[in-house]
Amino acid sequence: MRIVVLVSGTGSNLQAVIDAVTAGDLEIEIAAVGADREGTYGIERSDEAGIETFVLNFNSFSTREEWDAALADKVASYGPDVVVSSGFMRIVSPEFIERFGGRYLNTHPALLPAFPGAHGVRDALEYGVKVTGCTVHWADAGVDTGPIIAQESVAIADGEDEESLHERIKVVERRLLIDVLRQLASGELKTPVA
Repeated sequence: MRIVVLVSGTGSNLQAVIDAVTAGDLEIEIAAVGADREGTYGIERSDEAGIETFVLNFNSFSTREEWDAALADKVASYGPDVVVSSGFMRIVSPEFIERFGGRYLNTHPALLPAFPGAHGVRDALEYGVKVTGCTVHWADAGVDTGPIIAQESVAIADGEDEESLHERIKVVERRLLIDVLRQLASGELKTPVA
């Protein structure tokens, strides 16, 4: 199974996938890693691992539509079976989702449908819930919507801050992502659109 991973930041989930592939625990090919801006550590990690990378800087395009179309073309050029949004902080268009036939996988640091959007961890803390977690789901045209594949809860400690909670969620998120990719690679899990 070939994947293309899209990142916007440090790429810690990506590193977990790279490590699992390198260790022989995950039988997939990371065809490429792309970012929406220059200088992401996710791209640096990929370069160090010998994985092909690309950057399509969102701010270098006149319109969101031009960027989105260029991103879709670039991702498609690698022939991925699955596209993985791993900390990718850009919303892609319905056309992008449709082009990859429902094969766009997303991770989110909350138990969806609760606390969608860019600040799931902060929103959960502000709301005062005692349990949050993470979700791996098939992305659709909504924001953090689409069929849920896997979720796991994480209890919130009294007085915990956003940074420490997010780090604890990321540990679970990495494990869930690798498990879902393993199930996809083995055929145990199918994409929503064959």
